Amino acid sequence: MISNIDFENVIGLGEWLRAVPYDVLRHGRLYTAEELYRGYEPSDDEAQDRESLANCYDGRVYQHFMSQGKIPVEVKETVARSMHDTDIHLAVVEFLKTHDPKRCIGIMGGHAILRTDPMFTTVTMLSKRLTEEGFYMVSGGGPGAMEATHLGAWMAGRTDEEAHEAIRMLASAATSFKEHRWLSSALEVRRRFPQNQYVSLGIPTYLYGHEPSTPFATHIAKYFVNSVREDTILTIAFGGVVYTPGSAGTLQEIFQNAVQDHYLFFGFASPMIFMGKKFWTDDVPVYPMMRHMEENGRYKNLYLTLTDDPSEVVSVLKAFQETFKQQG
Repeated sequence: MISNIDFENVIGLGEWLRAVPYDVLRHGRLYTAEELYRGYEPSDDEAQDRESLANCYDGRVYQHFMSQGKIPVEVKETVARSMHDTDIHLAVVEFLKTHDPKRCIGIMGGHAILRTDPMFTTVTMLSKRLTEEGFYMVSGGGPGAMEATHLGAWMAGRTDEEAHEAIRMLASAATSFKEHRWLSSALEVRRRFPQNQYVSLGIPTYLYGHEPSTPFATHIAKYFVNSVREDTILTIAFGGVVYTPGSAGTLQEIFQNAVQDHYLFFGFASPMIFMGKKFWTDDVPVYPMMRHMEENGRYKNLYLTLTDDPSEVVSVLKAFQETFKQQG
């Protein structure tokens, strides 16, 4: 039996679900860049450009997200976000039915890596090569190393010179996502180098909604709840994860990944590849610490590699694929 007050609450919830500026039910559809940035009209005038970005679909959802709180106190908003994220999860499941997670490679790294940074080029070219080798890429779907990941996948099948031209186009317009023309220059590169052959999956979050999602990801699973988003990235990257220089978020992902491997959540441990010897041994000495913990039995089942050579990254990931073949 439902009381009048309960009935009124149900009606109120329905009205809220219809009023929020995002699709609560997505019916198995991931986002695309075209959908997220629907209504965005790039402008050379910075103020006008930012206003247009704020008024596009993604901008309006982010403003609503912030107005309701990163952790909402309104139960109806909590229900709406939960329904949205559940549908995004189901869309990822549908994506994985046609894209083998054993061929999925994650690249993690800092959002602050500039387009002019040599590591941006390294990640772009590594991602391009891996995509051409038959893998597909997943990242947090934002700027920095994440943008480079999806740029590389977008440029797969083209010449290396064309990929470098794309990087130059981006870097000459804006080096950081904080600068005017970061997004519009990415859209320009997409128009200059169209493609529909290769896919990549970006998994961003509205928790970091001030950072635009990269339009180079062909499929975008944008969550409200960051913890679900983080776990999803690491869970589906069955083929291995490459860690490029980053800060707190990247460190969190390293230890979260190590737990999955230690306990063999999925029956096997995937490669954890640390790209940048000096960074991971001197600047942020995570690699020697993990080796030490492994030697002392604190971690088990870790498949660790430390390198500066993108070719070694490719070799390790391709060799790991033989493990899956042997398992049938």
